[in-house]
Amino acid sequence: MNFFIEVLIGGLLSGVMYAMVALGFVLIYKASGVFNFAQGAMVFFAAASCVGIADLLGVSVWWAIPPTIALMIGLGFAIERIVLRPLVNQSEISLFMATIGLTYVLQGVSQAVWGSQAKALDLGIEDIPLMYILDKYNLMISQFDLISAGVCALLVAVLTILFARTKVGRALRAVADDHQAALAVGVPLQRIWGIVWAVAGIVALVAGLLWGARNGVQFALTFTALKALPVLILGGFTSVPGAIVGGLIIGASEKLAEVYVGPFVGGGIEGWFPYVLAMLFLLVRPEGLFGEKLIRRV
Repeated sequence: MNFFIEVLIGGLLSGVMYAMVALGFVLIYKASGVFNFAQGAMVFFAAASCVGIADLLGVSVWWAIPPTIALMIGLGFAIERIVLRPLVNQSEISLFMATIGLTYVLQGVSQAVWGSQAKALDLGIEDIPLMYILDKYNLMISQFDLISAGVCALLVAVLTILFARTKVGRALRAVADDHQAALAVGVPLQRIWGIVWAVAGIVALVAGLLWGARNGVQFALTFTALKALPVLILGGFTSVPGAIVGGLIIGASEKLAEVYVGPFVGGGIEGWFPYVLAMLFLLVRPEGLFGEKLIRRV
């Protein structure tokens, strides 16, 4: 029983980190109605920039985080000004294609400026069992995973307040519903897009630091975004709570499947099981657990 609980908790904590990547997609989709293909590249760019700035200044990663936040905020407003502003009121496919191009730009710039070699990222948080839980409950729960989950929970709380309680959040929802209508009533579309991309950049930085500390800062971080797709399908593309719940479901189910089903199918089930689960879920509830069901007259 203890082993089952360990696997379940480990999966849930991993799911929180998946949800961090999914949050970046949700932010952009809520503002523009477009799937941001570049979110994975933003995660890689943010992590590589933080490590690169730390090496350049000869300081620890923690001291490099503030300038990296400023860099990601600047990147967000630059993307709005250079990429999105010329595409206002254009079709969603045009915006989607722009994010694909942005993916390769960010990958190229990141590797050209900071190098293409994998780098270690040390946050000073050891990935070891938390001794209090081990001694009291005989459960091996990672200290790193618990702290990461706490950071993610705090960030989600801040984003929830931003969307629900602030003027920017109300403007964001208006822009998501209808760009032209929002412009007609005086909502500054360009400013809202810039803010959202800046916030998505900060979210990408947090995700990049957590994943980079665990797996190293390398080009493979860009593919972390692929793991967010099942999370979005389960939770819904427009819901912050949905991203969290979807991440928890994917994280727990893939770990349990790997441990209890993997031995019967030869292992490696953790890599593809989330996509099978998402495909089956699409047949039952295509809009996701927290997504809005759209009914269009034709």
